[in-house]
Amino acid sequence: MSEKLVEAIVGMREKEAVELAREALEAGRDPMEVMESCRRAVEEVGRRYEAGEYFLPELMLTGQMMAQISELAKARLSAAGAPQKRLGRVLIGTVKGDIHDIGKNVVAFMLDSNGFEVKDLGVDVPPERFVEAAREFQPQVVGMSALLTLAFDPMKETIQAFEKAGLRDQVKIMIGGAPVNEQIKEFTGADAWGRDAVEAVALAKKWVGGV
Repeated sequence: MSEKLVEAIVGMREKEAVELAREALEAGRDPMEVMESCRRAVEEVGRRYEAGEYFLPELMLTGQMMAQISELAKARLSAAGAPQKRLGRVLIGTVKGDIHDIGKNVVAFMLDSNGFEVKDLGVDVPPERFVEAAREFQPQVVGMSALLTLAFDPMKETIQAFEKAGLRDQVKIMIGGAPVNEQIKEFTGADAWGRDAVEAVALAKKWVGGV
């Protein structure tokens, strides 16, 4: 099922992708497994976008598919008794200059499903909005997402904004997205980076003492 779901999403076959996800969940497949397949598909869509093979319409359609599949997975988790106790708070958003929310939405879903209270700032979020929201929400963890390489500078600027505001020592900052790696973590000044939503959850749990 997983390969078929990945192929359907990457192939922009919306009806087939949603139906495959629905069938897998109804058959008892772990919702996290389904979302992992979605993450792999999103990574490939992002690669094709960067390569000029896909464009904004494909990104928008992928986002629509992810929203539908996420709702199905959330419903299944709720029925199975998802964690009620909240481990901590995570502030998340896609940085300024990047309007893509597909990967971010998967991470937010996984964090929520694993017991975190998540505040999602959306896309194209300027540094000052991250800082303002951190003051209001008081998270232990801040997550910044990017699908495009042009978002690296805004990531660095956002972390610098936390430093100027005197909040840097109060939060752990993780970054993620298809083009992110250890080198980008060092460049931006983040505490850590994650390859996928599973790593993001593990990092958040480690930082708030949930493991």
